[in-house]
Amino acid sequence: MNAFDESAQTMSLVAFIAVASVTLLLCVMTGPDRDDLDEFYAGYRSLSPVRNGLAIAGDYLSAATLLGTTGIIALTGYDGLVLALSTTLSLVLLMFLLAEPLRNAGRFTMGDMLTRRAPGRAVRIAACGVTLVALVPLMVVQLAGSGDLLAFILGFDSSGFRTGSIIVLGIVMIGYAAIGGMKGTALIQIVKTVVLVAACLTISLLVMNRFDWSTGALLAAAQQGSGAGVAYLQSGLQFGGSGLDMVSSELTVVLGAACLPHITMRMSSARSAQSVRRSLSWAVSVVAGLCLLLTVIGFGAAALVGHNLIVAAGAQGNSSILQVSGAVAGRGELGALVVTMMTTAIFLTLLASVAGMILACANSLAHDLFAHGLHGIRNRDKGPVEGRIEMGAAQAAAVGVGLVATALAVLARHWNLQALVTLSFCIGASALSPALVYSMFWRRFTRTGLLCTLIGGTVAVLVLITGTNLVSGSSGTVFPGHDFNWFPFTTTGLASIPVGFLSGWLGTVLGGRTAAEERRLYEAEEPWILAGAPPATRR
Repeated sequence: MNAFDESAQTMSLVAFIAVASVTLLLCVMTGPDRDDLDEFYAGYRSLSPVRNGLAIAGDYLSAATLLGTTGIIALTGYDGLVLALSTTLSLVLLMFLLAEPLRNAGRFTMGDMLTRRAPGRAVRIAACGVTLVALVPLMVVQLAGSGDLLAFILGFDSSGFRTGSIIVLGIVMIGYAAIGGMKGTALIQIVKTVVLVAACLTISLLVMNRFDWSTGALLAAAQQGSGAGVAYLQSGLQFGGSGLDMVSSELTVVLGAACLPHITMRMSSARSAQSVRRSLSWAVSVVAGLCLLLTVIGFGAAALVGHNLIVAAGAQGNSSILQVSGAVAGRGELGALVVTMMTTAIFLTLLASVAGMILACANSLAHDLFAHGLHGIRNRDKGPVEGRIEMGAAQAAAVGVGLVATALAVLARHWNLQALVTLSFCIGASALSPALVYSMFWRRFTRTGLLCTLIGGTVAVLVLITGTNLVSGSSGTVFPGHDFNWFPFTTTGLASIPVGFLSGWLGTVLGGRTAAEERRLYEAEEPWILAGAPPATRR
């Protein structure tokens, strides 16, 4: 099934068991007290800028991003390189545009960030709903891929092994989120980032050594191995020459990747506005460096493995990073050690990414939906939910979200899951990005406008995604036997992003009854949000 020898497979299996055991133990040791919400949700904001930056980079680089970006570079060349640049640019925009306002406006969740400008239960419930719709598909993709990943690495090919792998890994990830909270998951993200940088740097150096440290020789060999000829190093191979489709995809990544709730959640864990700036500086540097290394690895996969073998292991090329690791590592103990380092890095990436997403969903369910949404509706005359009860709700929500995502992953593991990844990024770009930009910078923005943005952008994505070529129309889609492809682009961004911004504008302009009130609130809050004040305590 793969190019790994028995010693590499044995070392990888031992490493998997050791990593899962040690990291789960670390989560238990760093877990919060039973009634300490600040520690569970934000880790007491005790992380230094360096550690927080590494945690942000770890959350940002999910397993889907790591494997998918490398695969696209290996298969499409230039277009994959543009995707890697777009991934970095999204985090740069977050750093310069939204990081400080988000840190100052937020407390724990996306709902906290949005209700600073537009208080109300409806906003919190909507924010919770969009958080789930944005992150659950991404969790399903990574969990569903975990079975195939372990089967590829360890040389197993049974359906039962793949299903069992998904269930076991899902349980481990639930433990990370429910036991460790923000501090525990941050620790896992830091370890993951360090191991991932070391593994990718090692493989990149080995790839360059194969070509005598000549970039030109690497690109020439990659072009030859791609089977696409000169088109490999030119724009348009991924999208069949459609420039608008490429613009739509890259715009979706740039606006959507860094606005997903598990990323924005990390902004509130910084100690101060200056700390969040320094944290993002570290995060951007790490992500940019890793994208550069992934570019080298992707071109190395095309050159050393070849298009046919990459596609044979998976149409999306997600196994290319492992294939090229086996190709450059060689046989023997040293080669097995190199392969084990990369497989461990990918395994950690998978565990940490899904754990962070489970935590973000659980926090939103407990804090936004339960403590401030449903509790407020049913108990208007009672005080706020006790910290012990809310934290118990968050831990229960982590278990519930994790189990649902695991069950969906088992059911969906035979699908082409690229549509689910696209769905998550499109919602980030079309609903969350407009909502955050308007909330932080438009003084006339109202509660009605915010709800219209969240609901309008999400609905637009859900409707348009059904007509894309990822859902039907060819053998590599979710429904390969059907063809209801009516939307001309691979992603919905070119249409749904304007819908999200337009919905917020129309809701604000036409909902004028509260415009004056919201403007006064913005003028009262603006100095605090934009000028580096500590997080608000009023909710």
